[in-house]
Amino acid sequence: MSNQKTTKEMSFLGHLEELRWLLVRSTIAILIGGIIAFMFNEFIFDTIIFGPKRGDFITYQFFCDLATRFDLDKSFCNQILPFEIQNRTMDGQLSVLIWTCITAGFIISFPYFLWELWKFISPALYKNEKKYAKTFIFVSSLLFFFGVLFGYYVLVPLSINFLVNTQISSIVENSIDINSYIGLVKTTSLATGLIFELPVIIFFLTYLGLITDSFLKEYRKYAYVLILIVAAVVTPPDVISQIIVSIPMVILYEGSILVAKIITKRKNNTETKPLVK
Repeated sequence: MSNQKTTKEMSFLGHLEELRWLLVRSTIAILIGGIIAFMFNEFIFDTIIFGPKRGDFITYQFFCDLATRFDLDKSFCNQILPFEIQNRTMDGQLSVLIWTCITAGFIISFPYFLWELWKFISPALYKNEKKYAKTFIFVSSLLFFFGVLFGYYVLVPLSINFLVNTQISSIVENSIDINSYIGLVKTTSLATGLIFELPVIIFFLTYLGLITDSFLKEYRKYAYVLILIVAAVVTPPDVISQIIVSIPMVILYEGSILVAKIITKRKNNTETKPLVK
């Protein structure tokens, strides 16, 4: 009994050690990505971070053309957005530079983090499941990067346009702190990237038996209402813009239902078959 207990404790401590090294290697990868981002910091700030501040940003042009064609709200056609960005602390710009590079490093190194995560969980998988490592990393990375791009090119400019054009009085001018502006860009882009991992999360939750496709179908109408509320908040008051924002979220949810259905079916088919680890 004592030997069995010791083996279990060693196994638990061994997993903690593996998790510790996973975090260490992932942190090193993020720092390396951050150094790479620092080498291109002018491009990252002038072209990417401050891109949505300019009235000629590609998203504003797209919605302006859309509004002109269908005679909708033309707030996106303004060439100058009514706000300025200011730094209000001595170390403000240095702090922004460091944390933006770290955030960029996380985005760059995300596939490596997934690979480390797969190595960590693979011992618990069956032999026939371990062959899906490349598929897991590719699909998860693709969803994450697509989510970051969707957040940056769609949600960020829509949010900026909505917020800076919301006025309580013409007396009040918008002098936005640099941390507030960059926080919006970073948080929205990263959050959307992680939200786009929903099918992958559903895959594991279904595999563990925590949810089913029936559960997702049952709460589909509530999910759609939430999606429409989010789309209505960040878009102009017209149906077309709301549909453009809603479509990817709806596809994600329906894709998650499909993933849950496939996993549930496979689990039911393999319950009676012996699997070798």
